[in-house]
Amino acid sequence: MAQNLANLYEQAIEAPFLDSLTGFYNHGFFHGYLSQEISRCERYGHRCSLALIGIDWFSNFNRQKGHIEGDKTLKKLSEIIKHNTRESDLPARYSGDIIAILMIDCPLQEAESPLQRIRSEFEQSTEGELTVSIGVSSYSEFAPNKNVLIEKAEMALLEAKSSGKNRIVTFEKTIDRCEEGVPTVLIVDDEPKNVKLLKAILHNEDYHLIETLKGEDVFPLVSKHNIDLILLDVMMPGISGYDVCSQLKSREGTRLIPVVLVTALDDSESRIKGIEAGADDFISKPPNRSELIARVKSLIRMKSLNSKLTSIENVLFSFARVVEAKDTYTQGHIERVADLSIAIAQKMGLSGKQIQAIRIGGILHDIGKISVPNAILNKPDKLDDDEWRIMKKHPDVGYKIAFPLKNNLQSALKVIRHHHEKLDGSGYPDSLRGEEISVEARIMAVVDIYDALITDRPYRKAMGKEKAFEILRSEAEAGKLDRDIVNLLFDHIMK
Repeated sequence: MAQNLANLYEQAIEAPFLDSLTGFYNHGFFHGYLSQEISRCERYGHRCSLALIGIDWFSNFNRQKGHIEGDKTLKKLSEIIKHNTRESDLPARYSGDIIAILMIDCPLQEAESPLQRIRSEFEQSTEGELTVSIGVSSYSEFAPNKNVLIEKAEMALLEAKSSGKNRIVTFEKTIDRCEEGVPTVLIVDDEPKNVKLLKAILHNEDYHLIETLKGEDVFPLVSKHNIDLILLDVMMPGISGYDVCSQLKSREGTRLIPVVLVTALDDSESRIKGIEAGADDFISKPPNRSELIARVKSLIRMKSLNSKLTSIENVLFSFARVVEAKDTYTQGHIERVADLSIAIAQKMGLSGKQIQAIRIGGILHDIGKISVPNAILNKPDKLDDDEWRIMKKHPDVGYKIAFPLKNNLQSALKVIRHHHEKLDGSGYPDSLRGEEISVEARIMAVVDIYDALITDRPYRKAMGKEKAFEILRSEAEAGKLDRDIVNLLFDHIMK
């Protein structure tokens, strides 16, 4: 069908239907083919998925390496896509650096595996220098035509890029058919009488109830609805409740949904298995009415609070990445610093709370650079005294930006404010000494300097790892940096 349509397209517009660089179909042909595929889906009740793949920071890569290298990279991505798509799929050059893949007869849950391979293989092929973000939507009752399908894929791609890049985001969460604001509870049990009992207990509560008799149905249901809690039977044919729970908790989009395992098994081994799968709570069969209602209310309230915290965190993180984009030489810096700092914290045996502070602080530590003019951030020479005074204000500015959320951020605020402090009191903004600086901020200080040394800056080229560690060890010997943290970082990077 594609070839026949391509011939008609070429005759109609008297122009090629293939993009010369990638070898894929071009934008105009893609839109015509997509319209026909949507019509086919409507006629036969089939599903298709649309993926938009964009190279992260590609405009900066072209600016720094030149458009010839950019074209080579785009061709490399095209080859990887060809090797990971079926003959029935249709890749097309959607725009500049964005490739579209129309995945025929492929629902969302089946699209994830080949797209993950594309994402991973591209990252490996560039040795991590470049990555791709992918947004996916699926033709369904929630994307009933071509324009909505494209719009949702574009929104998912934007979310993938704004939430950290190098990831896949599916436009799963759509407006529920239930009344807005009413919590949705999904009941999963292969015995209809058990479903009927749970519905009867929750009938008078203010919940929208959805049910299914099969564990396999859970994943498309959580894609269509904003589920607030799942009551999940353990012993089911096909996929067990343990496996369903484990998969839900391993996925970024569903890990915050509370899962209550409803089971007749009451031995400690079964409960341990449930805990390992990530279950939030257990209810024994037959359920006690008061106990079930109380636990459901508590977990839905917890889900609401977690969702609010996650939304606040995502807004701040998006803001931090906008700030980072001002400095063309530090892209990817905040993720690298956060990830490396977490690795060192884990080696030191810090608590989960401390590691969380390091994660958030790592992403937000340079958010105060919003106050620094671009001319200073990207100056090709060393800063003069006046410019340096402006630059040194960014930890204090970042702290003030984040301070209204102190109850949520807690120790991460210290990381934001103190990541440029030195043990001998020569740092800024507060000239703290020794133990006055939290261990989280001391880790961040070492890792932040290391990443700055090994990456290009406007006034110098990146230096090698060995030279960077010479400088870090010199600073530690002078009593400015934590010697133990420098040694741990060296072991982590060099051994």
